Amino acid sequence: MNKILAGVDEVGRGSLIGPVYAAAVILDKSINKKILKDSKSLNIKKRELLYDYIKKNSIWAIGKASVQEIEKINILQASLLAMRRAIKKLKKKPSHVLIDGNKVPKLKNYNLKSIVKGDEKIPAISAASIIAKVSRDQFITKLSFKNKGYYWEKNFGYATKQHLEAIKKLGATKHHRKTFYPISKIQMHNI
Repeated sequence: MNKILAGVDEVGRGSLIGPVYAAAVILDKSINKKILKDSKSLNIKKRELLYDYIKKNSIWAIGKASVQEIEKINILQASLLAMRRAIKKLKKKPSHVLIDGNKVPKLKNYNLKSIVKGDEKIPAISAASIIAKVSRDQFITKLSFKNKGYYWEKNFGYATKQHLEAIKKLGATKHHRKTFYPISKIQMHNI
């Protein structure tokens, strides 16, 4: 039996807004693994080019956990839930799943292994980090057009000075994670 390896990574754990995204990727044998790097080490243009390249040359899937799920079960459990959803959505079942980090989601009948800094070491995990990051960034950019003044198209919901000042001035939206500090200290506004 051929070994089918999937790499998995998540993005958005530290953001103050929106869902957490995870991607699972099975790379095609023809893909150039040397050009795959952790998404955090790439500029936006390079990340988007690789995103298109990976999508054309792999089997991939996205899993998400909503703001409501994050607030109900906590960000770690929501990240693992998003990973589980991504793995289960793959069109082909992998024989081995390598996951960035030190935890694996609960998933029966899968051979799962966590790898700390896997996004820097394993091409399939690097590819998953790129797919997850670009997918989430595209979603957050669309949200930013409907929620002007928070600059999400630049900060993607992370706690930048500009974003924190906007929250103080405009209040928090329904997209903000209410259990996250400093949102938990700020009056909510439904925008």
